[in-house]
Amino acid sequence: MIESVLQKLLAASYFNIVVVDDCSQDQTSDIVTKYPVFYLRHLINRGQGAALRTGTDFAVEKGAEVVIHFDADGQMSVEDIPRFVEQVSNGRDVVLGSRFLSNSGELKMPWHRKTLLAGAKVFNWMILGVNYNDPQNGFRALSRSAAQKLVWKNDRMAHCSEILRLIKTHQLPYQEIPVNINYSQYSLKKGQGFKDVWKIVWDLFINKF
Repeated sequence: MIESVLQKLLAASYFNIVVVDDCSQDQTSDIVTKYPVFYLRHLINRGQGAALRTGTDFAVEKGAEVVIHFDADGQMSVEDIPRFVEQVSNGRDVVLGSRFLSNSGELKMPWHRKTLLAGAKVFNWMILGVNYNDPQNGFRALSRSAAQKLVWKNDRMAHCSEILRLIKTHQLPYQEIPVNINYSQYSLKKGQGFKDVWKIVWDLFINKF
């Protein structure tokens, strides 16, 4: 799946691509190193939040003015990227993708995923004091300034909620925009389930208190 994603990004003339391999046990290294991208690898499995932190820090060190978080499982659409970049160019420090805005991919979402996201939205609002339409959407863009300020500590899936809290803490200008999500058997298998909710809640409480 990652090879298809890289091919689409490169075909769209996105060449400053950073791939973070979170100590995978498959053929990721053999696939990625065939392409003109930056390849980083964790020596141990640390989690998605840590991988994003590693990639973001590396991009900033390389002088990036805009950092896009983009999954390698094929869910996210390359065609949506220009709208993220445009919003950052217009002065937004953070641009967040949402499946719950008009013309988005919300209607394609499995019912159990909708239930999980509804619960996450309520939790974020009541406990963390933040209110966003799609709290677990990882499709986002950060300006250089935001990438330097948003230093999240959660290594695993709770990083999404922590990033939202940090946006509020730093009072960063943000914009939510609709995105198209392409669900497949592969991406759904990799997604979060009900058992993951308690891990996220626990991680958030540990870091908050």
